Amino acid sequence: MNVTGHTRRAASIRDVATAAGVSYQTVSRVINGHPSVRRTTRERVQAAIDELGFRRNATAHALASGRTRAVTVLTANTTHYGYASILQGIEEAARAASYAVGIGVLESADEAAVAAEVQRASDAGGGLIVIAYDPAGVAALAAVPAELPVVGVVETPTTPPGGDRPWVWTDDREAAYEATRHLLSLGHETVHYVAIPSSTRRTSARTTGWRQALKEAGAPEPLPVQGSWGPAGGHTAGLALAGDPAVTAILCGNDDLALGVLRALHEAGRSVPGEVSVAGFDDAPHSAYLTPSLTTVRLDFTGLGRAAFALLHGVVEESAQIAPHPVSVPELVVRESAGPPPAPRPGPPATGTKA
Repeated sequence: MNVTGHTRRAASIRDVATAAGVSYQTVSRVINGHPSVRRTTRERVQAAIDELGFRRNATAHALASGRTRAVTVLTANTTHYGYASILQGIEEAARAASYAVGIGVLESADEAAVAAEVQRASDAGGGLIVIAYDPAGVAALAAVPAELPVVGVVETPTTPPGGDRPWVWTDDREAAYEATRHLLSLGHETVHYVAIPSSTRRTSARTTGWRQALKEAGAPEPLPVQGSWGPAGGHTAGLALAGDPAVTAILCGNDDLALGVLRALHEAGRSVPGEVSVAGFDDAPHSAYLTPSLTTVRLDFTGLGRAAFALLHGVVEESAQIAPHPVSVPELVVRESAGPPPAPRPGPPATGTKA
């Protein structure tokens, strides 16, 4: 049996299966001491393990033996509202199922750093949930070994994923579409957009929904202003938009950006909603208590976390069929920060000459 020529990356259970000419399920039975494997097959698999230097993963072994009830969440952020609410939902659902929860923080999207964090999470035992809202999370989701149970919390996919991708998501595209339609319905000629970063592509689902609503209405399509995740980015974007008197409606990629935009408009002397309407995204707890209170789109991030754990739990405990799916329907929450555009100012009086 020739098993040379493999790459320098750590050998996976599928590498062993290929080298030994068996299924990866057979390799799993061998490394877990299952009695149903024939001696000759066991010896062939063991030879491949020795040749490849395969290291049995603690998670896979623990799950097969039923001794570990734990989940590790890999995330690049634990403080932003969406991330923190997802973590809350995972923790609540895991606690109800008597699972322990660990958190691995992805400090960089660097390949080696991501691989090291994924390995630490795998060695801890239990299933994995990856919050893939940023480049580090996307890289981590792709780096999880195929034999480990993992669920991804992802941006709205461009097309529905297959059953081999255990993902959950919120329908950001529909949410942005509804928020933009609401602002247009108030009489605004168009809606400007301050965008959050996208994890995997130049155009996020939120940007796509915003643009779709403008196209359907025949409204002008201004270039989106690229923001960050927090109020500082919204403040910078808001100052740029505030200087343009034609800007009468702004949709923000999250409520923290909206907070910064509101401050920038105040500093520029433009009233909200008298001169400019502002809408946010997510319905973070502070949104209802701003002055004016913020019109926004409510997304159930806590429910998303619960759904992610439920999907993982089903795969681990019940060998359930993978069912990638969106979670919850976005809800437009109308508050004080959005209203009709300002009335056009009267022009100068007409002048004429006497006959």
